[in-house]
Parts: sequence; C-alpha cells; structure tokens
Amino acid sequence: MRAPGVRAEEVQVVTSFPPFLPWEARPLVGVSDWRWGTWSRCVGRGRDGDESGVPIGRMTDDKDVLRDVWFGRIPTCFTLYQDEITEREAEPYYLLLPRISYLTLVTDKVKKHFQKVMRQEDVTEIWFEYEGTPLKWHFPIGLLFDLHASNTALPWNITVHFKNFPEKDLLHCPSKDVIEAHFMACVKEADALKHKSQVINEMQKKDHKQLWMGLQNDKFDQFWAINRKLMEYPPEDSGFRYIPFRIYQVTTERPFIQKLFRPVATNGQLNTLGDLLKEVYPAAITPEDGEKKNQVMVHGIEPMLETPVQWLSEHMSYPDNFLHISIIPQPTD
Repeated sequence: MRAPGVRAEEVQVVTSFPPFLPWEARPLVGVSDWRWGTWSRCVGRGRDGDESGVPIGRMTDDKDVLRDVWFGRIPTCFTLYQDEITEREAEPYYLLLPRISYLTLVTDKVKKHFQKVMRQEDVTEIWFEYEGTPLKWHFPIGLLFDLHASNTALPWNITVHFKNFPEKDLLHCPSKDVIEAHFMACVKEADALKHKSQVINEMQKKDHKQLWMGLQNDKFDQFWAINRKLMEYPPEDSGFRYIPFRIYQVTTERPFIQKLFRPVATNGQLNTLGDLLKEVYPAAITPEDGEKKNQVMVHGIEPMLETPVQWLSEHMSYPDNFLHISIIPQPTD
C-alpha cells in the first residue's frame, strides 16, 4: 500500500533520484557519486582545467550541473501537530520537495490533506516546524534542510500547524503573490550586485513573469530561457561585478551575513570559496593543524574551497540568483 500523498509515478522517482542530492540521501537510494566530468569542472581541476586549476572557457556551458540543482528533491513526511483538533485521525502525507522552491509554494496538497480531517473553524494560516524550529517560508527549501536537517535520516519529518502562528519567528504568507514579490525582490537585488540592475531593468514585464512561472510550475527550460541572461557578463570581464551570496548559521540569531565580494582579485586571479570565507567568515575554515568544526554546504554538498565563486554563482545559485551558503556544526558521531 502506498503512503498517502505519493503517486505511483513518484514512487519510482524515489528509487531513481538525480545525482545531485544531500549526501545522506545517497545510501538510501543507491545513487552513485558525482560524475567525473561535472565534479572536475566544479572544483576547477582535471580534464577541463589548466595547470592553475582554472576551468577553460565559459562556465555557463555546463548544463548538467544546472539540471542537477534544479531537479534535486528531498523526501519529506508531513505530520499534523498532536494538539491540533481533528474529527478523525490525520495520516502523514509524503511529498518529494524541490530544493529550489519555497514551502508555501509547493504544499497546497499538504494543506488540503490535513484540512479534510479538521473542523473548518480551526483552519487558519498554515505554518511548518522541524524539531521545534519554525521554518521560514521565504528561505528556499534546500537551504532550510541544509541548515536544520542535513545530518539526519530521511525522510525529513516536518510538523504542520494551523494555529498559534509564531509572529516573532515567521512572516505571514497570505497568498502566492507574496511569494512572487519576495522572489522578484531577491532577483532584482542580485542583479544590482552583478550588473548594476542593467539586465533586469532591460527585461520586459513578461520576462519577469516567465521567471516566476518557471519556478512556480517547475519548468526548467522556461525558467532558464530568461535566467541565462542574468548569468551572463561582458567578454572583457572575468565575472560579475559582485557575487550575490548569503551565509547562514544555526548557532546565531543573525539571519545571515552578506557583504560585497568580487569574483576576481586585484591581481587578476579568480577568487575561490575559500577566499570568500576567509574574508567574510573565517571561523568556517578549518586550520591546517586543527580539527574540522564546521561544514560549508551549498545545495546539500560541501564544495571544495578551491572552487571559484564565479562558477558557484553561475551554477549553484538558487532561482533567486543568490548563492545560499550554510555553515553547520560538524557531526560528532
């Protein structure tokens, strides 16, 4: 018998995830390690790199990585909070959550599933929590997982609430128009950093709408037909003006760290992920003779610190065009 919320075609997906997944998911679904060609380009070594480790040619040629990022999924089990009043038992609901989307954008079926067992007068705004932590809907799903659950077993167990909305912790999300406004504000901020807003301002309103509809409907080609323009830069430049990034930590109340950082150093060398961390958050880097205390995660993996940030920005940014980097404590077991 299939679990509620999992269609027959989705059951097959669970056993054949794309290769771009949180590492802890791999033993469960039997996915092989990252393909050599893709990973060698990511870290800037091997067949596609010169002896200095810098990839040859335009980085945007590697569509495999873009697709792997887009189609990454997290197996998730939604359960109703035990204190919610129901007319009959509420069964869990299972769903494959897209890493690149937002909780309130992809959980309509979850809401409908639990509303069926509740009294209508008890149904208010839905919100989610994981092990006592309210989950911010305006953070991408993959970022939430990396921050709060990356070192736990799958499926990801999320608790559903319909009352006692945590006003101090979460923003209200009354409609998908709010999600769209937040998403487009992030895209515009990212382009201000990359191109002084020139690219996004030259786009027509229908282009902005296509970006949003591509994300909302999970249409890779529709989204990237427009988003590729935001990932380009003049041939005479070596990258963007600044890298749109945010660094998150679970050990602080500060939402994130964000500073101006150029992809190319003053000496002409490409700045790496390690260079960015040394300047913005040096505590994340393990000393040569020290014990590793943190994991630096992007989309569920730990990129090598030698990876150029320009490459990461082009290939591993979320649809909002930001590179969301999670700093989480190294597991002790």
